[in-house]
Amino acid sequence: MTKPLRIAFMGSPDIAVGVLKALIAVGHEIACVYSQPPRPAGRGKKLTPTAVHAFAESQGLEVRTPKSLKKAPEQEAFAALGLDAAVVVAYGLILPQAILDAPRLGCLNMHASILPRWRGAAPIQRAIMAGDTETGVDAMLMDAGLDTGPVLASRRTPISTEDTAGSVHDRLMDLASELAPFALAGLADGSLTPRPQPEEGVTYAHKLGPADQKVDWSRSAREVDCQIRGLSPFPGAWCEWTPPGSATPVRLKLLDSRRSGRETSAPAGMVLDDNLLVACGDGGAVRLTRLQKPGGKPLDVDVFLNGQPIPPDTMLF
Repeated sequence: MTKPLRIAFMGSPDIAVGVLKALIAVGHEIACVYSQPPRPAGRGKKLTPTAVHAFAESQGLEVRTPKSLKKAPEQEAFAALGLDAAVVVAYGLILPQAILDAPRLGCLNMHASILPRWRGAAPIQRAIMAGDTETGVDAMLMDAGLDTGPVLASRRTPISTEDTAGSVHDRLMDLASELAPFALAGLADGSLTPRPQPEEGVTYAHKLGPADQKVDWSRSAREVDCQIRGLSPFPGAWCEWTPPGSATPVRLKLLDSRRSGRETSAPAGMVLDDNLLVACGDGGAVRLTRLQKPGGKPLDVDVFLNGQPIPPDTMLF
């Protein structure tokens, strides 16, 4: 490794914690950690720090949580750190040009996709929802655009038909933790040359919203399956059904599924057997394998159905 660098770490969720740990482990000096401000969470709506914030404080690191970096005082405080570099992992704030220019070597972003595919806020979920068979982590030198900077180094991982956003997240966290020290060393000693992103193949991983979550059974079995796995464990896809003897629909959170080879002429959304095989709009079917009802815990389908049978010919909507 090159000599230790003085860096700022900028990140918020779990996927960033592993990278921060890796940078500490190889001996870099963490001058300061930037993270999103604490937000209300849980039933009591208690202000809760981000995963990065909590870990950084446990290591005795200075933590700053500005709501914005656009004003001069925040930019001056950042420049005053005298940084060699900043490492950014899912931070959640736009970095103005003054911030990008402050570190001697620039700002290195660990982005969870194969750029230029899935620039933006939700690359892991969007890759699975789109049916991609591969994803990865790119170490990118940041510029003023949205994930448009040149790439220093990459790591790749396949996406299987059994992966969820959660399982892919965990693999990418490990890859990012390996890649960040390597890319930072290569940036410092000049052994890695930034390569511009291709102009073709650009897609955007727009922030997830409520419209992404409701399952439309008239879509193909492939699309439904990818939606369910891509939104698991959070925020979760959902559908509704009306239990026998009730006039009130119940929402079901769908946390895992598998495509079936069965073909059917049944209406889209109809349950086809006693184990939650559901017809889709293309004549295919999806088996729901993990569910959660309001106020309940996530359960595998066999356990769920023991407490709440959903018989064949039931319509999900």
